[in-house]
This record gives sequence, C-alpha cells and structure tokens, in this order.
Amino acid sequence: MTTTTAELPVSAGLPVAHEARRGWWRQLGIDTGYVLLAFPLSLLAFVLVVTGGAVGLGLTVVWVGLPVAVGTLLAARAFATAERSWLPAVLRTPVTRPVYRRPGPDAGRMRRLLAPMREPQYWMDALHAVLRLFVAVPAFVVTVVWWAITLAGLTSVTWDWSIPYDESGQPDNYTLPELIGMADTSINRVLLYTAIGVLFALTLPVVVRGCALAQAQLGRGLLSSRAATQAEIGRLSEGRDAAVAAEAVALRRLERDIHDGPQQRLVRLSMDLHRARRMVDSDPDGARATLEEAAAQTRETLEELRALSRGIAPPVLADRGLAAALAALAARSPVPVELAVALPPGQRLTPAVENSAYFLVSEALANVAKHSEATVSRVTVVCEDDRLRVVVEDDGRGGAVLAPGHGLAGLTDRLRAVDGVLTVDSPRGGPTRLIGELPCR
Repeated sequence: MTTTTAELPVSAGLPVAHEARRGWWRQLGIDTGYVLLAFPLSLLAFVLVVTGGAVGLGLTVVWVGLPVAVGTLLAARAFATAERSWLPAVLRTPVTRPVYRRPGPDAGRMRRLLAPMREPQYWMDALHAVLRLFVAVPAFVVTVVWWAITLAGLTSVTWDWSIPYDESGQPDNYTLPELIGMADTSINRVLLYTAIGVLFALTLPVVVRGCALAQAQLGRGLLSSRAATQAEIGRLSEGRDAAVAAEAVALRRLERDIHDGPQQRLVRLSMDLHRARRMVDSDPDGARATLEEAAAQTRETLEELRALSRGIAPPVLADRGLAAALAALAARSPVPVELAVALPPGQRLTPAVENSAYFLVSEALANVAKHSEATVSRVTVVCEDDRLRVVVEDDGRGGAVLAPGHGLAGLTDRLRAVDGVLTVDSPRGGPTRLIGELPCR
C-alpha cells in the first residue's frame, strides 16, 4: 500500500514569504478601499432610507406613501447587495446571500406591490442603511488620518524644505520639535516626522483592518445572519429527509432479504418438522433424516440472520469500535482488502458516525465483490481536522455512478444524514474510488 504526500502549492514559483507579503498588501488595499467607499455610500443610503421612510410613513394615510415606502425598501436592498459583494473579500470568508421571496404568478397587483413590506430581510437591509453611517463615519476619519500621517511622515524629507517656517510672522507658532524641547532645525523636523510616519505605517494595517472589520461585522450581522440561519435550517432539513429516505431504503432491502432468505428457510423448516412428526411412528429413519435436514436449515437460517444483523449494526462495532468492526468486515470480504485505520487509540466516534462509516465500507466492499471484477481493494480511514475521511478503492472495471435509485444514492443519503458527503471517482476501465467525509464529532 503506497502513501503519497501532498505538496503545498506555491503560486507562480514565488517564495512563500513574498506571497505572504503580497497578500498583506492586497488585504490592506481591500480594507482601505472598502472603508473609503463605504463613507459616501453609507451617507447616500442613510439620506435615502431616512427621507424615504419618513415621507412614506407620512403619506400612508393617502396611500401615496405605500409606493414610496416600497421604493425605499428596494433602494435599501440595492445598497445591501453592494455591501454583500464586499464582505467576502474583507472578512476572508464566504457570506450567505439571502433569498428574497417573490409572490406567486397568481398574486394580485396590490400583493405584488406590498411583497417587500412582508419580507423581513428588506427591513434588515433598511436598518443596516441607517446604522451603517454611525460606524462608517469614524472608520473613514480614522483611516484617512492614519494614511495621511503615514504618507506625510514618510515623505517629509521631500516637502519640509518648501514650508517657510521662519516667515510665518506668528511669534506663538511653534513647530512640533519645539513643542517637545528640540531645536527647530530641518534635520530634527525630518527625523521626527519620519519617525512618526514609521510608527503610523507599522500600525496602519491593524488600524485599517479594525475599521474595515467593524463595518463588515455589522453588515454580516444584519445582511447575512438570517440567511445563514435559514441555510442551516435547510441543510438540517435535507439531512433529516436524507436520513428518512436512507432508513426507508434500508428497511425495504432488509424486508426483501428476510423474505427471500430466512423467511423461506423458516417456512421449509416448519414443513419439515410437521413431516417429521407424522413420520415418527411409521418411518423413524425417515423422520430422523428429516430432523437432520431441519437442523441444517436452522444453522443456515441463523447464519443468514447474523449476516443481516452485521449489515445493520454488528455487535463488534458497538463493543470494540470502528477499527475492529472494519477488520472483521475486511476478513469476510471475498476480495482481498488492504485496511489502514488511523484513529487515535481508544478514541470512539459518535454511534451515528461509526454506523455510517461502517455502512459505507460494507456497501462499497459488497459492490466490489459483485460488480467490479477487482482483484484487490483498499480501505483507508483517517480523522483529520475534525473530519473522518473514509476511502474505498479497487482495481476493478469502474463505471460506478451516483444515480437516483442506485445503491450509491442510498449511501449519499446515509452520509448526508450525519452531515457527511460522498464523492465517487470511477472512470470506465477503473479504478474506482469512493471517498466519504463525515464529522469526527
């Protein structure tokens, strides 16, 4: 079994330190542009939303105010959309965009007109337009001041000579070196201003970053938190539906397996026992032979029932954990299995995750034995970054696809029920790779 080590990519062959410096300058530029542009936009949004809201509220009694209020909400949505386009670059993380509900095609004209007033996200957009100004103004001032002092201090050697300090004619007009007790010379001024410029330059990224994050966090809280909550609820609903679907498929398959296997054997066992009872007096030898056949049927039925129970939740999985259960599963596989389980000794995952991982490997190895014509398969299980990665590979003919109604679709639903995902890489001619990722906790 081979182990490959992934190399960290370096863009365009640049050294890592150079790449980090370029990212640092890029983030400073993004934050600065965001803060500077946010000030005029927030001022315009504040004026439009406050004015439109006041006019719309005042004219509501004569119905003219309704279109004005709706137009104000639509304007707030436009400003919110522009803000959301900035947030991923500033926060360095994706931002969930809300879905604004629209009335159905059979809705009347008045219902269409008033639809924005019934959507909570429109009102949160308007609230953001009002509150953002109170953060944007101080952020703008601080950013401009820090940049101005930085640039003025670092370039003081180029402009200090042009200021007529001795010709001001104001006896109480002191320079900064004089105020701190230094001699008022050109060298002292340049050195002092340059030192101040260096100090502000060193703190510039932190200050500008703080100003940008203050505005961005306000935007994320009002413009995407509700959408993120709705997305999480939708994801959990999909997981619940997937769990229900997976359990329904598993129950149908279990019912079919029981009907085709143990149930038929039990019916035959019952018939053999009745026949043996009738033959006890008239044909003892025949009754003895029938009872021996019934005993064999009993053993085979028990083996089938044990096999079915192992497919649901084997006792070794509950007693000794995932690693031991997978070892037992690999030992029973008709295709040779190379097993590598890298889990901390003694660590147990949640029962739902262990069951899902076991079910994934069990179904994958069953498919390998039935369809792949493989000569060897490999199972790798490792827990990294709080994610359990399960990889099942074989050297078979490939061609496996994720299609509705197939076994792999059931595996997808099973993993999605525990916040997991399944990836299938199976080109024609092979090999086949099934990759399942589940939460370790």
